Amino acid sequence: MIAILLGAPGVGKGTQAALAAETHGYTHMSTGELLRQEVAEDTELGKSADIFMSRGDLVPDDVMVQMVAEHISNFPSEKVLLLDGFPRTIAQAEALDEACTSGAIGLSLYFTAPETVLTDRLLARGRQDDTHEVIAHRLGVYAKATEPLVKHYADQGLLREIKSDRAVEDIQVDVLSIVSGVLNQSNLA
Repeated sequence: MIAILLGAPGVGKGTQAALAAETHGYTHMSTGELLRQEVAEDTELGKSADIFMSRGDLVPDDVMVQMVAEHISNFPSEKVLLLDGFPRTIAQAEALDEACTSGAIGLSLYFTAPETVLTDRLLARGRQDDTHEVIAHRLGVYAKATEPLVKHYADQGLLREIKSDRAVEDIQVDVLSIVSGVLNQSNLA
């Protein structure tokens, strides 16, 4: 089962996915990490992506879809894949829907937190590209391009919201409970 993790930059998607992967054997795929790896390795994809990432813009859909499709094409359906950072646009979501077999996407976890919390978290990471200006731009880009995905997955009955301005451990309890519940329902079907 693929679980889509939605939420603004700094909301804690990666932290929660990494914890769930570590404690429950789920697979965590962070498209941000994949992109940063491509940039560090100075690949053609990395060079192209870095132009957009350094401005705080989204990497074009065709580049993202190709990268993700390659990584999920052989993923076993009985395992749990926590897809962090993709899709980020409706076009990416539709391409993902087409690339996946029916029922492969079983859940979308929507992490929410106030913008002040997000900004403070992003500044605390200390990444070179996490300046006030870039963060404000990234949050604006997120709101415009990514928030429509909330409706997309809600309309499919796949969306579950998680408030993420709480303790990491409390959020993790909610994540695991929701994923387990969806897995149990799909096993009964």
